[in-house]
Amino acid sequence: MRGMSKDTISAMLSSIKNSSMAKRKFVELPYTKINERILDVMKEKGFVEGVKVFKKEGSPHKMIHIDLKYEDGVSRISNITRVSKPGRRVYQSKDKIKAVASGFGISIFSTSRGIMDGLEARKRKLGGEVICIVL
Repeated sequence: MRGMSKDTISAMLSSIKNSSMAKRKFVELPYTKINERILDVMKEKGFVEGVKVFKKEGSPHKMIHIDLKYEDGVSRISNITRVSKPGRRVYQSKDKIKAVASGFGISIFSTSRGIMDGLEARKRKLGGEVICIVL
């Protein structure tokens, strides 16, 4: 695919942000395992409604269908920021993990035990790479 960044996480996050600002009900993106796991965390924490992996008829590639969540017509996601990027990785030790926006947002970490939100990582005494912050 031309023009698509190699950073599939950033591509996914900006698609979700743009789709929620445009009040779309859902967004469909190419599948990657890490994106699916990030979306699972976002779903657990109530930022997206549903996540389904599917294959289009006649296509060899899997896709992810993300149902966006709205409350009273307002998107549950007001902002998504990519923290660690391919050119500049950002790590945080367990002691430095704080609540995001007084608990209204989440940070998503890649730890040695998989992908989880920051508070879960802190509870399990794990530091890791800060993937993104969702508000």
